[in-house]
Amino acid sequence: MLTFKDKYDILLRKDARYEGIFIAAVKTTGIFCKPGCSARKPKPENVVFYDSAEEAMGKGFRPCLKCRPMEKNGEMPSFIHRLLEELDNDPGLRITDAVLIKRKLAPGRIRRWFKKHYHMTFHAYQRKRRINNAFREMSGGSSITRTAFHVGFGSISGFADSYRSVFGKAPSRAKETTVISMAQFASPLGPMIAGATTEGLCLLEFTNRIRLEKEMDDLKKRLQAVMLPGNHPYLGQVQQELAEYFEGMRQTFTIPLVMPGSTFEQAVWQQLQSIPYGETWSYKEQALCMQRANATRAIGAANGRNRLVIIVPCHRVIGSNGNLTGYAAGIEKKQWLLNLERKYSSQ
Repeated sequence: MLTFKDKYDILLRKDARYEGIFIAAVKTTGIFCKPGCSARKPKPENVVFYDSAEEAMGKGFRPCLKCRPMEKNGEMPSFIHRLLEELDNDPGLRITDAVLIKRKLAPGRIRRWFKKHYHMTFHAYQRKRRINNAFREMSGGSSITRTAFHVGFGSISGFADSYRSVFGKAPSRAKETTVISMAQFASPLGPMIAGATTEGLCLLEFTNRIRLEKEMDDLKKRLQAVMLPGNHPYLGQVQQELAEYFEGMRQTFTIPLVMPGSTFEQAVWQQLQSIPYGETWSYKEQALCMQRANATRAIGAANGRNRLVIIVPCHRVIGSNGNLTGYAAGIEKKQWLLNLERKYSSQ
């Protein structure tokens, strides 16, 4: 449990990893902020902490105009959302800097947003998304020629070179390729990232997860896949099901899952899914249920390698003494999820 000092130190560090965990309200200004707000920090005696923006508003405070605490953590700006909708509707569309300027959108601002959230420029994002669209079209039976021009390439050779630079093989070998379509989205606990193949959801994490990049690299190797930004029906489904979960309207998930791993790891992940909503097990109880009483440490390590947070509910496993341990995205997130489930399981 975070103390007042813990929260104030987080506020001073402007640590956005704790957004969704608490809200800081300032008595002298009447304003409340997210923990990561860049505004000048108040003295500790002038700060009151609340669990939510709604609670702060109920006490008469108003939201900060700089950090916008009423918006979901990691929520996509409306101008970015409109750009992505256009790309969804037209696989061959190219949005240039000149187009952005004509719309009174600063290319530098767009570039910085994509660098922060997708680790690439907006133009690189568009190129990789076009390649993902091409892969899906060819996987559905479209010819190379038809696909190349439909997704916006001016020549077959240019398309082939771009495709080979991403996949390391020619477009004619598309059926030998696996693509993990990737998307980021907002949640009450901060930005999340999801990945899906044609078989199901293979990745769901908070973006602040420790060693996330290493986890993604391991997933690519296990599936022999390339990760590319783009749309996928399973990405839409997981966002819908998670929204229902966070609203207390869903306790089980129906989306198909892809969980490459050792036989032991897969057994552990399957066992996690049997822990009832609103309940917790100890690592020892998990081991006994698996009839592996002496494998508590190995089971805990396998829990930590789970790539599908919330849906494969490793947050429901706690220490034998009742302490929360071992959550790569942060113990506070684990506590928040358990509180959410206890709240709605009792209704």
